[in-house]
Amino acid sequence: MPRRRPGRPRRDDQRPTRDLVLDAATALFAARGFDAVALRDVAAAAGVDVATVAHHTGSKGALYDACFARVFTAERRVLEAAGEQARAALSAGPHEALRALHDLVDVFVDFLEDRPETTALWLRRWLEPQRHAELDARYAAPLYGLVEQLLAAAAQRGALVEPAPHVTVRSLVWAVHGHVVALAAQRGSQARERREFRAFVHRFLDGLYPPAGS
Repeated sequence: MPRRRPGRPRRDDQRPTRDLVLDAATALFAARGFDAVALRDVAAAAGVDVATVAHHTGSKGALYDACFARVFTAERRVLEAAGEQARAALSAGPHEALRALHDLVDVFVDFLEDRPETTALWLRRWLEPQRHAELDARYAAPLYGLVEQLLAAAAQRGALVEPAPHVTVRSLVWAVHGHVVALAAQRGSQARERREFRAFVHRFLDGLYPPAGS
């Protein structure tokens, strides 16, 4: 049997090499944090050599950035689509606007439940708030801003009352990340945790934005 050339992906995984590297790096950074991961660790986990990792992503700092960039791209895609639907619902009245916000939150919860490594990656970064702060500006603030602008637009149209959209968005984001951590810690079935959190987050929205006249 011919030997696998250095840098070539394992035969049982035919994904593009860059995807293999980013998957491995994301899992390692999420589990250990930035300092405890070396390029050789990523290479070993991806089944390639260190030169291949460097070729596809550059330095460790560039690789770290690339992991967040890929997560951001996927998250932005789903949130922008849900945000457009919510914005279109604003002209239909308060009830429809609130329903659209519920749908938007469901999309966000679904995204993080399906990709728990996203939560782990961000939590590791936030353990050292002053380090790699540029990642927040590039890959968190735009998504926060998207939802904050939607809440501000809904308030301007009288669909809801929201004096501090940045606080609301941040609180919801942290609540969902906490939920994902709770899921990871669960023993046995996760169905109850998912069901109860989903009910909570919708009660939270209804409490924040009660229908006019209620």
